[in-house]
Amino acid sequence: MNALVATSRNFKRAARLLSLDSKLEKSLLIPFREIKVECTIPKDDGTLASFVGFRIQHDNARGPMKGGIRYHPEVDPDEVNALAQLMTWKTAVANVPYGGAKGGIGCDPGELSISELERLTRVFTQKIHDLIGVHTDVPAPDMGTNPQTMAWILDEYSKFHGYSPAVVTGKPIDLGGSLGRDAATGRGVLFATEALLKEYGKSITGQRFVIQGFGNVGSWAAQLISESGGKIVAISDVTGAIKNSNGIDIPSLLKHTQENRGVKGFNGGDSIDPASILVEDCDVLIPAALGGVINKFVSSLNRIHTF
Repeated sequence: MNALVATSRNFKRAARLLSLDSKLEKSLLIPFREIKVECTIPKDDGTLASFVGFRIQHDNARGPMKGGIRYHPEVDPDEVNALAQLMTWKTAVANVPYGGAKGGIGCDPGELSISELERLTRVFTQKIHDLIGVHTDVPAPDMGTNPQTMAWILDEYSKFHGYSPAVVTGKPIDLGGSLGRDAATGRGVLFATEALLKEYGKSITGQRFVIQGFGNVGSWAAQLISESGGKIVAISDVTGAIKNSNGIDIPSLLKHTQENRGVKGFNGGDSIDPASILVEDCDVLIPAALGGVINKFVSSLNRIHTF
């Protein structure tokens, strides 16, 4: 089941529980606008490369649409559509005056230089600048993007519309960004974990954690959980996975990943198969990578048992 099918299924279940009118239900499932653009850039070696960019604007009934932009090889219309829909429900549940949107480019940011990423971001912004805006649709960082990406979008957008710092969130502090924005999602993981453990009469202190994903969310979650007394015993990212039953030194790992662009090669733990990260012994497992990993893993186990 792909992301859009799963998200729509869950919404339909909620709609039935809320006794929503069938016309309203159908209306809420259809996005306000779907944008697909070609982004061709010159690479550093002089060759041309083309990528496909998406922006799905799902609903603006409660205010300007809002949602991240992700750079990842698996970005496709269904995934972006599902994430845009989820943004609509999240902003409504949190009661903030925004609607939902999401965007992305099908690319591997690890295979692109900084100058290539800048050119790609600027071309993408040129293609969608007239469809985003402070009162229309406000992009944000997501997987594979960061404050620098938002700074490029802000700068490119401002060429067409004048200086508009509010057109993106998650931008650098010097450009009007919010303090604590980088850590916000990881801190949310910490708060959610604290609330869950409290229901069982436990706390972060003394618990053993496994984290799949060491990007913005996973790295901040690891850092904050470690500072709160939790022990991180295994971590994986796209480059590899490591394990240390005595606890991984998170500050040292952060330094290593900044210098080496991944956890692979870190000498503060034993290298393990990344595919095993979801079954490593722990008290709390935190999937902080792509969505759908649990179902995918269970399905793979079922196939193994079938044959």
